[in-house]
Amino acid sequence: MELVLISDTHIPSRAQRIPDAFRERIRSADHVIHAGDFDSEGALADVQDLAGELTSVAGNTDPRVGLPERVAVEFGGVTFVVTHGAGSKRDWIDRVARTVREEADEPRVGVAGHTHQVVDREHGGVRVLNPGSATGAAPADRPTMMTATPVDGDVSVTVHEA
Repeated sequence: MELVLISDTHIPSRAQRIPDAFRERIRSADHVIHAGDFDSEGALADVQDLAGELTSVAGNTDPRVGLPERVAVEFGGVTFVVTHGAGSKRDWIDRVARTVREEADEPRVGVAGHTHQVVDREHGGVRVLNPGSATGAAPADRPTMMTATPVDGDVSVTVHEA
């Protein structure tokens, strides 16, 4: 099973469209996780149309799209806790790891956005993944996303750039 992890598309305020290479990966994924900041109902609808199956949360620029603030889903024996991680960037990883520990037992992975910076790091017993910004929205310097393959309680992750 291949998961696509994206976040912080910020369409239309900071970008016009998800890059074509990423759109193809989203179309072919078994499941897509978006960690918030679609920025518009149109951007959410576009990702919903591209993805066969979608798990998503609201970011701090998504006040009216009706998405939850956090959600947990299980694939390959791993619980993925998805949250945007809004708030101060200084304590972002602490906040995300705490949210994941509140929601799930091990093995668990947190998927969050907000900072627009790629992260794959263990923190406080939680693997925290941030795919960056799928459109390269500032302060990112390039579009990024991740693919993840969960198998038997372990997850392999690849970062992709457009």
